[in-house]
Amino acid sequence: MTFTFNPVAYREMIAEFSPKVIESEEEYDRALAMAEELTFKKDRTPEEGALHKLLVTLIEAYETQHYPMDESQPYKILQHIMEASGTRQADLVGVIGSSGVVSEVINGKRSISKAQAKALGEYFKVSPSLFI
Repeated sequence: MTFTFNPVAYREMIAEFSPKVIESEEEYDRALAMAEELTFKKDRTPEEGALHKLLVTLIEAYETQHYPMDESQPYKILQHIMEASGTRQADLVGVIGSSGVVSEVINGKRSISKAQAKALGEYFKVSPSLFI
């Protein structure tokens, strides 16, 4: 079932949340809370998906400026996302390969392919670029 984007519903969501460039910790915390809620929401509407992308972009811009990080290894990012979402190694069997492949990827013994990064991005609803 395909849903079409409803600009009126999106405008109402934007008016309610009023996203803007994040300039304070309070605004950052508010944006994070809303993005987290949308990240784990089942059956997001297209409008919620658009708001989620906007919030993530604003959050990333704020974090880049205020919390610069060293480059993380893709498998470490995967480990973190798994822990944060309560995902088990067995949950990724079939998503990125056999149990052996999943184990090697999670433990950094095998690099994550572009196809696996795409599958992980879809599974966790994040950008596949996190895993490359």
